[in-house]
Amino acid sequence: MSHPLLSLVLACTLAAAPLAARAQGATVAFGGLQQDTSLPVEIQADQLAVNQADGSATFTGNVLVGQGEMRLSAGEVRVEYGPEGGSIERLHASGGVTLANKAEAAESVEAVYTIASGQVVMTGDVLLTQGQSALSGQKLVIDLKAGTGVMEGRVQTVFQPGGSVGGGAGSE
Repeated sequence: MSHPLLSLVLACTLAAAPLAARAQGATVAFGGLQQDTSLPVEIQADQLAVNQADGSATFTGNVLVGQGEMRLSAGEVRVEYGPEGGSIERLHASGGVTLANKAEAAESVEAVYTIASGQVVMTGDVLLTQGQSALSGQKLVIDLKAGTGVMEGRVQTVFQPGGSVGGGAGSE
């Protein structure tokens, strides 16, 4: 390689290095998934098992959870109630989880939704679609109150011309 060509290749490689590092974690906006976490949580399922010993309930078979405009579907959802048994603290969803609202949807193997904080942690082969754009990774942490999230674990994305993922994947 000639010296000018080597310099160009080296410059391009160094310029791309910060982008590769950022690909490990991407911050994205979730305007469509912003949610009022004080709204009632509705659950539908084929079956319900209640465990009085640990204060939990497990819904199985075509589980659909609704809160406002947000929908979560899964094969199984375990509900953890608060110390007084009246309020829901956490939802543990597994068996092919989909979280959707308006034009945004996220899929994963498992998800944990902590109601009070409005945080949803989705893990295992996570795929986020926003319009025609897609973003994938191994872990997605969504703050429903703020309408933001962070994708982690070998993040990959596909941008459609004229579209964007959350107004700037990889932006901080």
